[in-house]
Order: sequence, then structure tokens, then C-alpha cells
Amino acid sequence: MAATDTAARGLRAMIGSGELAPGQQLPPEPELCARLGVSRGSLREAVRSLAALGMLESRHGSGTYVSALVPAQMLVGFAATVDVLPLDGLLELFDVRRALESQAAALAAARAAPGVVERLRDLHARLSSTEDDDELHDLDREFHATLSAASGNDTLAALCDILRSRGRHYSVYGTEETAAFRVASDLGHEALIAALAARDPQAAAAAAGSHLSQTESWLRRLRPAPGSGR
Repeated sequence: MAATDTAARGLRAMIGSGELAPGQQLPPEPELCARLGVSRGSLREAVRSLAALGMLESRHGSGTYVSALVPAQMLVGFAATVDVLPLDGLLELFDVRRALESQAAALAAARAAPGVVERLRDLHARLSSTEDDDELHDLDREFHATLSAASGNDTLAALCDILRSRGRHYSVYGTEETAAFRVASDLGHEALIAALAARDPQAAAAAAGSHLSQTESWLRRLRPAPGSGR
């Protein structure tokens, strides 16, 4: 095992065991190097890799600390991976998305704070009226992000948003199928709104699963080329 991997594994073990708690400063480099049996260069590389994963954070003029270890904030590295997936990889994610987004919708139907349904209705109305492709993508993402956030689970909402983000790069807008797709998408949004308004978790989960399956089927059939996704 490379020295950098040894150092990273040792630091993860110290964090995982609670020896290094969230917010705690790492011991001095000489002490860590001696304990882990690695050079300063290997230790520093390990620290950089764990910082990229959200486990550690450097504070200018102060040192390196264990992060707050908030799950939603530690998904940044995963987001970077999802953002380069080819279409077949994106399509494979739909099985995961169905489970997560159906659960998020069910929880939202049970827990949504007052005003969420009205917010979704406003976004839906704007979605239905716009003809701008970029605005369509922006509003659609905001609609689903609002719904996921209403689940009350920040980690679940973050995962849903990450898995959904790559879909923007594979647009089915701007084709002969656009009108039909928009009608289907609008109906899916209306079903989700109705389920939340009725406080019906089962209906919300079913609506979310159906909505995703419909999007997946269009992508499989049209197989659009990736764009910038902005």
C-alpha cells in the first residue's frame, strides 16, 4: 500500500473511532507522521485527499480540522463523479433515483411545511408557460429540489439533487418530441402536487416513481447527445 494510502487510512480510522471528533484540530505533523509511519509529504497528500472528500478542512493561519461531518456536505466528491457520467451510466442511476425520490416524495407528503404546496404550484405554473429551454431546466430542478427538501432529510435531498443534476446534460427539449414530453412532465408534476396537498405519502411515492420512469423511457428512446448542461 502506498504511503499516502496508509496515511489516509490511518486518519480515517482516527476519525471513525471518534479519537478525532468533528471540529477537532489534527495533532501536529511530526506526531501524526510518527504514529502513522509516513513522511510529511505523504501525510500532506492524504490530508488534501480527505479534504476533497469533505472529511477535513484547512483554516488559514490556524491548521487542519476535522469537518463537521455533515453527510449532505460530504457528498461533493460524489457529485463530481456523477457529473461526468455517459448516458448509459445516467440511465443506470434511475433505479437508484426511483428509490430515493419516491421516499423523498413520501416523506414530503407527510412532513411538508405550510407553503410548500403553493410554492410547487407556482413553479409548475411557470414551467407550463415558459418556452425557454434553460428556464425549463432551471424551474424543473427547482421544483424537484423543493419537493426533496420538504422531506425534512437534508442528506436525502442532497443525494436526490446530485443524482438528478447530470440529467440536465441530456436534454429531450428542442426535438420533435418536446411538446409531448412537456405534457407528460406537466401531468407528472400535477400528480406530485396533488399527493402532497392530500398528505398522501403512498400516492406521492407512486407519482415520483412514475414521473421518473417516464423520463427514463424518453431518454432511452431518444438517446440525446450530452450538452453543456450549464
